[in-house]
Amino acid sequence: MADSAPDDVHACVEQLRTALVANGITLPSLGVESMSFAAAYAAPHLVALGNCNLATAHALAAALHKAADR
Repeated sequence: MADSAPDDVHACVEQLRTALVANGITLPSLGVESMSFAAAYAAPHLVALGNCNLATAHALAAALHKAADR
C-alpha cells in the first residue's frame, strides 16, 4: 500500500477502490463508516465495504484467491 498516515481513512478507502478497480471489481457502497465521524466514537476508523451482488462477491473471492496463490 502507498504511504499514508495510518488514520487517513479516506486515503485508505481510495487505495482500496483503486485496487478493486484494477481487478475489475466495483463495490458501490465502499466508503467510510458514518460512525467514524461520531464524536463519541474513537479511532480506529472503520471502512464500510457495503453490500454487493453475487457476481461481485465471486469476483472479489477469485481476486483474493489469485493473490493468495502468488
